[in-house]
Amino acid sequence: MTIPLKKIVLRKLNMRLKNPFITSFGTTQDKEFFVIEVYDGEGNCGYGESVAFSEPWYTEETVKTTQHMLEDFLIPILKRSRLTHPNDVSKVFQPIRRNNMAKAAIEGAIWDLYAKRENVSLSIALGGDKKKIEVGISIGIQPTIKDLIEKIEDALQIGYKRIKLKIKPGADIEVLREVRSHFPDTAIMADANSAYSLEDINHLKKLDELNLMMIEQPLAHDDIVEHAKLQKEMDTPICLDESIHSLEDVRKAFELGSCKIINIKIGRVGGLTEAKRIHDFCQEHQMEVWCGGMLEAGIGRAHNIALTTLPQFVLPGDTAGSQNYWEKDIITPEVVVEQGMIEVPIKPGIGFEINKKIMDEFTEWKKEIAI
Repeated sequence: MTIPLKKIVLRKLNMRLKNPFITSFGTTQDKEFFVIEVYDGEGNCGYGESVAFSEPWYTEETVKTTQHMLEDFLIPILKRSRLTHPNDVSKVFQPIRRNNMAKAAIEGAIWDLYAKRENVSLSIALGGDKKKIEVGISIGIQPTIKDLIEKIEDALQIGYKRIKLKIKPGADIEVLREVRSHFPDTAIMADANSAYSLEDINHLKKLDELNLMMIEQPLAHDDIVEHAKLQKEMDTPICLDESIHSLEDVRKAFELGSCKIINIKIGRVGGLTEAKRIHDFCQEHQMEVWCGGMLEAGIGRAHNIALTTLPQFVLPGDTAGSQNYWEKDIITPEVVVEQGMIEVPIKPGIGFEINKKIMDEFTEWKKEIAI
């Protein structure tokens, strides 16, 4: 049975974060992104969300390249393709190199549409079985230690299961030591966003005294080889993020010993199908995985929740509650965290309704494309 695609709607939204999010890359306050709506002509609509930023500091993709790829390449491919399952999307997109975030945005909408047509939740469609998922929170670089301690205390009051702290040269070891002295038993990880090199190996080895869950992507954004050298010298587990774009990258990292943990981001690896393949490989080889965040609004957050219901997601992810980021989200109900847990929705598809009024409020541009 085919998945009929009758119409695709592209919306460009712009939403302002409650607070600036500061990393070693820079500062994000306003988030531009696309919502993709895919209609089957039978009353069902699937929703996807793009995660590329306005500037190419995380990967080479941007909001503008996402629009270009969707309009000029990916949607035309879908027009001439026959889909029987969402897994087919990654196959028909294979001739297009990289541009994973653009691919993932529209593939996510088709996964949501498929689940709604099957009258099952997206988590069930993916093969997940959790009723609740554990979540942590990511905290950007703060102006002072006092500000950082207060944010961590607030997060622990809410019940978040893990605290991720952004670090960079000059704001790393001493900051983490201070945090550890205040929170001796809290699960803490550090995220370097590629800010170091192997010349910093002796400096990075000081992390071993802090009992961290992991350090995420300390070295170059496209490196696997040097991370293997670093992991051999460190007790702290290394987690790879920016280096991982496919199952093949994970296989190479595993064989080289580049890391002990994988951060799976749907947009970075090209969609839910590839994310699930990476999960299955890691489960087979006993590598821990967790679901990273890209400052998503509600639709992208819903996809992350569904993915995290797969069994090898054994570490808390970055899918914090909507209120942590937005004054108003585009879904209803908003994503809510209770004692560090999110209840997995059971309604068909992503399990959340779209708040059309709020989405229209944030929409800057819209285009309908007949299929």
